Parts: sequence; C-alpha cells; structure tokens
Amino acid sequence: MVLGTNSTPRLCVYRSNSQIYAQLIDDKSGSTLANASSLEKDIVSASGNKTAKAALVGKLIAEKAKAINIEKVIFDRNGYLYHGRVKSVAEAAREGGLKF
Repeated sequence: MVLGTNSTPRLCVYRSNSQIYAQLIDDKSGSTLANASSLEKDIVSASGNKTAKAALVGKLIAEKAKAINIEKVIFDRNGYLYHGRVKSVAEAAREGGLKF
C-alpha cells in the first residue's frame, strides 16, 4: 500500500475509457492537495489523442504541485500498467519538475 504525507504526497492516477485524472493526496490528513484532469478547459480544447492529453495533465499537476511547494511525490499508478496514458502522465510530471 502506497501512502503519502504532507511533505511527500501520493500522486494518484485514475483513467477511464475516455478521461484521465491525477491527484496529489495527503493520506495522513485524508485531503487532496491538488488535482488535474483531462476535463480542464485548456486540455479539452487542445488537439491530439488521449495520450497527448494525458501528457498535458501530467504537466498541469506538476505546475500545481510547484505552486504549493511540492517537489517530491510518491507515484501511485492505481493498479494500471505503466504504459500508454499512465506512463505519459508520469513522464510529463517528471519533465515538469516532480521527483518520484
């Protein structure tokens, strides 16, 4: 079981057939620190396939994490294979400055 703290939150990824979501979660207090999804206005209007939009979600969650002074996270792929959209979110978040 993967648990995050306030200083090192858990980056949890959920994907449905059409959308992808990412959350920074502090499990000790039971709160969500930041979230991003492919339903955000900027990402919905962007062109590209689902993998490209997943990369935009990864970049957005990295920006939101930096805004609240978080640089290090624990990656939780939520049981999904590290492939396709989940991998795209992780790589974009790393490029955005998050450390796993």
